[in-house]
Amino acid sequence: MSKRLRWGILGTGGIANSFAKDLKATGHQVTAVGSRTSQAAEQFAAQHGISRAHASYEALVNDDQVDVVYVSTPHPFHLSNALLALEAGKHVLVEKPLTINASEARELEAVATRKGLVALEAMWTRWLPHMVRIREILASGALGELRALLADHTQKLPDDPAHRINAPELGGGALLDLGIYPISFAWQLFGKPISIVATSTPTSTGVDRATTVILGYDKGRTAITHCSSGERGPNKAVIMGTGGRLEIDPIWYAATSFTLYSNSNEVTERFEYPLKTRGMEFQADELERLVNIGQLSGTILPVAESVAIMETLDEVRRQIGLKYPGE
Repeated sequence: MSKRLRWGILGTGGIANSFAKDLKATGHQVTAVGSRTSQAAEQFAAQHGISRAHASYEALVNDDQVDVVYVSTPHPFHLSNALLALEAGKHVLVEKPLTINASEARELEAVATRKGLVALEAMWTRWLPHMVRIREILASGALGELRALLADHTQKLPDDPAHRINAPELGGGALLDLGIYPISFAWQLFGKPISIVATSTPTSTGVDRATTVILGYDKGRTAITHCSSGERGPNKAVIMGTGGRLEIDPIWYAATSFTLYSNSNEVTERFEYPLKTRGMEFQADELERLVNIGQLSGTILPVAESVAIMETLDEVRRQIGLKYPGE
């Protein structure tokens, strides 16, 4: 029987709350939480029924009742927080993007490898039930030769310059928060692009409000992605192949449904899989699976691919002129 790991949660923001809620609802062991203040840690622990609350990240990663640390802090702190956990001998699940840039991602990968620990990017979409079924369909050849992906991640987020999404010092902008989803999906379908063309609209603070990216591949295959923090769009994704198309319903990157169509527009499959959770437990299942079988990376999202995705995001940022403090 697989051993359940003991989770520690580093950071107490909104995404950490969603993660803790899903883990507690699905039988995972959440043993500790760490924050920069005792008040935040204790409030989070009380809300989620967690027995151990730490007033510092250092105390959390050195807790002997913790096997794996979930890093949920803002992007620029992912590397330092993940390294803190890795050096303490803890596996890490790090919120997306893995780090702020590819150089940091490579450093994180190197330390995890040296320590013999799992480092997994928390791109939760990859393990959701509809994505599992989509991979099965693609492997079966039902779509024929894949030709294109169209996908957007668009939300109406606060335009307050002080909000995290608009703050350069916190890694703000639509690309790293929202655009990473469709770009990671394109990587899942097609692998490394051979060409990247990006255009963007900045905010008053200098980060990107909206960014459109065209990724090119061999045999004329393309992925067109769009992200925006200034307006809400359809949040749909369509995979097109020589044998038909697959339309993923809103919100495509969350637990949802999809329809498979033939070239004659006939519905050949309708997939629905209602969940009682948000679906964040599946990435935890994957990390626990890897630890239990003694592997550092799996095939769904190996850390080397997360590093390569950061390289793509770096190139997009180079083209749109988006730099963060200290780069």
